Amino acid sequence: MASTRRKLPTSPQIDRPIALVGMMGAGKTTVGRRLAAALNLPFRDADAEIEQAAGMSVAELFERHGEESFRRGEAQIIERLLSGGPIVLATGGGALTTPATKALIKKNAISVWIRAEVETLVKRATKRPTRPLLKSGDPKETIARLLAARTPLYETADITVDSRAGGHARTVNAIIAALADYLARESVA
Repeated sequence: MASTRRKLPTSPQIDRPIALVGMMGAGKTTVGRRLAAALNLPFRDADAEIEQAAGMSVAELFERHGEESFRRGEAQIIERLLSGGPIVLATGGGALTTPATKALIKKNAISVWIRAEVETLVKRATKRPTRPLLKSGDPKETIARLLAARTPLYETADITVDSRAGGHARTVNAIIAALADYLARESVA
């Protein structure tokens, strides 16, 4: 009897950090954890690292110090995380809005934009009331506006993978396949 199980992509040899970029709710943290496990790499979440360093939540940091201060701290944390060996890093949705952070990711990592439709982002991002940029106004309007503004930044990623509603395993497998293709093209260039 033939196996009906789909063949998983072969894990590529990773020689530098992989930075997952995209909007809140795209699945960067959930996919990142699974991707790191599949690639046998450490996983780091920039927001969690910021919270640990600051001793308060991202929402509290936004409230007490503002977004500009948060972005400066985020840039420092991402710089530290990217200075080591290969990891899978889930960045915050607005990380690329800081030019220095965007340049650092471009120079030191393989960036992967996890792209998702507005409806999927809203459904995922509003599950918990921890998103500081969704504290006021209509979440769908806010996400649509942020996505429109940030899409040109996300489009600079080395790899783009679509995340759809449903399980994240499909997204993880798509990233692994895209990484293998990217690294193969890079090795012949």
